[in-house]
Amino acid sequence: MSIERVLAPLEAALPDLEALYVDLHQHPELSFAETRTAGILAARLERDGYEVHTGIGKTGVLGILRNGEGPVVMLRADIDALPVEEKTGLSYASTARGTDAQGNDVPVMHACGHDMHATWLSGAAALLAASRDTWSGTVLAVFQPGEEQGSGAARMVDDGLFDRAPKPDFVFGQHVTPGPAGWVLTRPGVIMAATDSLRITLHGRGGHGSRPETTVDPVVLAASVVLKLQTIVSREIAATDSAVVTVGSLHAGTASNVIADDAVLEVNIRSFDPDVRDRVVAAVHRIVRGEAETAGAPAPPEIETIASFPVTRNDEIAVGDLAGAFRDHFGAERAMEAPLVTGSEDFGHFGTATGAPSVFWLVGGMDAQTVIGAMTEGRFERDIPSNHSPKFAPVLHPTLRTGVETLVVAALHRLSHPSVG
Repeated sequence: MSIERVLAPLEAALPDLEALYVDLHQHPELSFAETRTAGILAARLERDGYEVHTGIGKTGVLGILRNGEGPVVMLRADIDALPVEEKTGLSYASTARGTDAQGNDVPVMHACGHDMHATWLSGAAALLAASRDTWSGTVLAVFQPGEEQGSGAARMVDDGLFDRAPKPDFVFGQHVTPGPAGWVLTRPGVIMAATDSLRITLHGRGGHGSRPETTVDPVVLAASVVLKLQTIVSREIAATDSAVVTVGSLHAGTASNVIADDAVLEVNIRSFDPDVRDRVVAAVHRIVRGEAETAGAPAPPEIETIASFPVTRNDEIAVGDLAGAFRDHFGAERAMEAPLVTGSEDFGHFGTATGAPSVFWLVGGMDAQTVIGAMTEGRFERDIPSNHSPKFAPVLHPTLRTGVETLVVAALHRLSHPSVG
């Protein structure tokens, strides 16, 4: 079996894939509202001969391509966008708006590259369908909603994803990054961090700004909490361990001369080790409650988990085999080991739910010369927009080709290969 034979139609397919990507980029949809996106992707799977199931976990799509006896290989892409106003300046930049989970009207952008992920999987699914004489087994193409909320994978599983499809023998996924376009990176064991996002409501007692002595000021309380939380990593986590605590949102008050009743913080925690994760989360709870008590808050704070992502952990054997296949196909100068990533994914839920070995990898998406120059000059963090930035914009080529190739190589590496003349 020749991978080159399966990939031969890719060059001719690139204009269609570019058009798909641009369309998805111009029409982003928030988590669990990806109805247009799901419809387009489902129609393409049907065109390519897949058995298609829609509405899984609300807006998820499953394509099943049965092609004789052999392993079941699952390929996954996430499809949701973010409440971010695009500032890339691209001719196809998003001007879309949507309604967030709190009912607010917000700008919407594919600031994390999920439009690229969906395009990659659609392209790979088409190539695998067109080359069924070269392999046998079953391909599952899963387009997952709600990754940004950390619950899309679980919702698909809980909604019967694997009642509709056979359980996979292998689960594969990938993510575009601000690395050099054409690079493919993975690593054994943990590759991405766990995340816990907490919404904290601090209760005060409001009043007139001229009479603070009659109040319990939640803004002052919130400021104390924010500063104290920064001591968790610096004073409670060993230097040999790793964690991040970020207060990403703080809202309180409506006017300069009014002391509010409440303040609301949203805190994001990143960790790689379960024990570290437990210690950090417990420390957040302890500090928030302690500061509220010290301030004389009239009621205990409310601490709500609004999102939780597990660590993304690659199966040691499967990732070693696949890394070798990537090196064989792309060359060692393009396929290499990834660094630990403090970003998070809910991809790992599929492998956990099925017991199947899973592998997740990264595909560079930025102009290679620009990125390498910024790295060399120590300007990478300053000059190269990261995922979730309003300026994050993968270059189309060779990013489109590379991501399709990685999925095809991964699938063919595990599917059975009858004798091909």
